[in-house]
Formats: sequence, structure tokens, C-alpha cells
Amino acid sequence: MDGDSFWLAMALVLVIEGLFPFLSPGGWRRMFAQILQLSDGQIRFFGLCSILAGLMWLWWQTL
Repeated sequence: MDGDSFWLAMALVLVIEGLFPFLSPGGWRRMFAQILQLSDGQIRFFGLCSILAGLMWLWWQTL
């Protein structure tokens, strides 16, 4: 992967991350209120699941 692909991927992440707060700011706020009530272990677990899903997706794309 060259540098241009990396920056394009990062730009796409920003677009995707911005969709939910733009389309539903109230829902976004409620979601974050619920996330704040989770324990550190629960948040780490969801972060780990996200990392593993992303790595599997990258691996699958390189086959």
C-alpha cells in the first residue's frame, strides 16, 4: 500500500465517522451516553473486536 492509498483510507474513515452525528445528532449523543456507562473492560473488548474485524477484512482483501 502506498502513501496515497493510506491517506485515502483515512479520509474515508473521517467521512464514515461523520455520517452518524450529521444524520442523527440526538442518536449520536444517546449512543455516547450509553458508551460512557460501560466499564473499561467492556470498551476494550469492543475495541479489540473492531481491530480483529478490520485485520480480518484487510487479510481477506489481500487474498
